[in-house]
Amino acid sequence: MQYLSTRGEAAEIGFEDAMLAGLAPDGGLYLPRQWPQISLAEFKALRGRPYPEIAEAVISRYSADAIPPERLRAMLNEAYAQFRHPAVAPLKQLDSNLFLLELFHGPTLAFKDVAMQILARMMEFALEKRNIHATIIGATSGDTGSAAIEAFKSSKRASIFILHPHGRVSEVQRRQMTTVDSPSVHNIALEGSFDDCQAIIKTLFGDAGFRDRLRLSGVNSINWARIVAQIVYYVSSALSLGAPDRAVSFCVPTGNFGDIFAGYAAKRMGLPIDRLIIATNINDILDRTLRTGRYDIHKVLPTTSPSMDIQVSSNFERLLFEASGRNGGKVRGMMASLAQSGSFTLDGEILAAIRSEFDSGHADEATVARTIATTLDATGELLDPHSAIGVALAGRSKPDRGPLISLATAHPAKFPDAVEQACGIRPALPARLAYLMSAREKFSILPNDPEAVKSFILARSVS
Repeated sequence: MQYLSTRGEAAEIGFEDAMLAGLAPDGGLYLPRQWPQISLAEFKALRGRPYPEIAEAVISRYSADAIPPERLRAMLNEAYAQFRHPAVAPLKQLDSNLFLLELFHGPTLAFKDVAMQILARMMEFALEKRNIHATIIGATSGDTGSAAIEAFKSSKRASIFILHPHGRVSEVQRRQMTTVDSPSVHNIALEGSFDDCQAIIKTLFGDAGFRDRLRLSGVNSINWARIVAQIVYYVSSALSLGAPDRAVSFCVPTGNFGDIFAGYAAKRMGLPIDRLIIATNINDILDRTLRTGRYDIHKVLPTTSPSMDIQVSSNFERLLFEASGRNGGKVRGMMASLAQSGSFTLDGEILAAIRSEFDSGHADEATVARTIATTLDATGELLDPHSAIGVALAGRSKPDRGPLISLATAHPAKFPDAVEQACGIRPALPARLAYLMSAREKFSILPNDPEAVKSFILARSVS
């Protein structure tokens, strides 16, 4: 299995190299040269199987011979033993045809755990095999950072540096990052937005000397292995509701487009998916793009769903590559326009291709709060603000056929203030995380300056 860049100017590489590199040298994102397939008969044979077995069937098609089957199987069993629900990603029925996919049963109570726990093990295996050390850098709007730190905190082969926007994540999200006591973990609170954090990460990856000297690697959803691991819960949930004999639709609260692109990847593999619904908050660049055909960056507005307070959705580049017929030149042109003017316009064929498979919408703050309250009243299910956006948009959608699954991306206790304000109930952290609110924090506040971040990392890295 070979991987190519969305910008078409980087050499093709194998799975292990793509995983360790994160971002391609030409600034693009990696995708498989060809989409691996799972037959309808193979899908049917996976019905009722434990989550790690479904994960092995999916991930092995991308990792090919990079990881021996018995080693991958052991990694998956170990990774998903960390989850507090035996199904890993269980479904709950909210209405006659609406289901909630709970993705928050991992160590840090967010969907990022599902991919990060296995990614850390696969990366550690690759680093050990090569006898090298890596420096992992990442940007987070709240959940990626805590999941990455939890997964990599005991790594013998990697140091991890996570940037989060100072004062723009919830207290629980921040503390899940800043209270981890490990010499390999470094938290940077950047004086800026998530988009600023993400831009700095891309700048550092673009510095070839810095990248090569420290063997930079990324764990944001720019890392293709992250997306691969997220494909699994689309498959497992669809099989639970009758796929492949009937199609299933998904409504996905998303900011950086990685989670919903995993659904697109599942569809490319042969999973019968009807519609993929992009659910955004008032930072609605993805919804606006689908409605108008113009990707135009606006100011990021703070909301009660901070993990989605994003205007530069990195993984949208992967969809542009697919929708353009895998035309790296077109993607380069759009990305150059974005860098120069903060916008680009989709041509008619690309926009039509995207609209043929995706719907979109956004929910304002009042709608989010109302959805939390009405869902609790109607079903007894307490939603966090991000998951509420998915349920709100799912309620407006009527797929052509089959059930609709809305992704619950975080536990409500990660956002207690917003949840309490919406419905009067303050969700408590699980007992195993009660220590968070009194534990000692450790992080460094840095200016929104790539050079300042680079100097910080150089002073603390193992080269």
